[in-house]
Amino acid sequence: MSPHASNQSRRPGPCAIVVSRYNDTITSVMLDGAVSAYTQAGGSPDSLAVFEAPGAFELVSIASVLAESGMYESVVCLGCVIKGETSHDVHISNAVANGCAEISIKTGVPVAFGVLTTNTIEQAIERAGGRVGNKGAEAMGAVLGAAGAIAEIHKAKETNNPGFRYAPGFDVPDKASSASEGL
Repeated sequence: MSPHASNQSRRPGPCAIVVSRYNDTITSVMLDGAVSAYTQAGGSPDSLAVFEAPGAFELVSIASVLAESGMYESVVCLGCVIKGETSHDVHISNAVANGCAEISIKTGVPVAFGVLTTNTIEQAIERAGGRVGNKGAEAMGAVLGAAGAIAEIHKAKETNNPGFRYAPGFDVPDKASSASEGL
């Protein structure tokens, strides 16, 4: 059994980002974070495509066409849905989350759900480069880790070597760890 394969030794493949222009003040910061995370992981700017969507709901249809195109190893959906006076935000958020999952399952191309679903604009700002981090960068890290794992699975299948451990090598948040420090 190979002890472990690392995504850090593997250059990220072609990736597409679909970004909602609704709440652009927030989503543009998330886009910057996602692009930065991609290039910091070794991805070539020439292998990164960015597509704009009018709103969060439209992320799904664009992401579906991108995943089915065979041109991209992964897709990141970025958006920001802020609660209003009605339950509209819940319906949009659920539709986009379910749509991203469905595309991933249907195509085998990982699709990251980088859509903020906040109660206030202040919460959105904190998650788009504020004190809580940049959820665009986190979504990119997640999709690159998933794409790396899928690539390793395909490689294991080709070599008939089912025994290995894959660790993407990205820093990911561990809320449980920070919460347990106060116990």
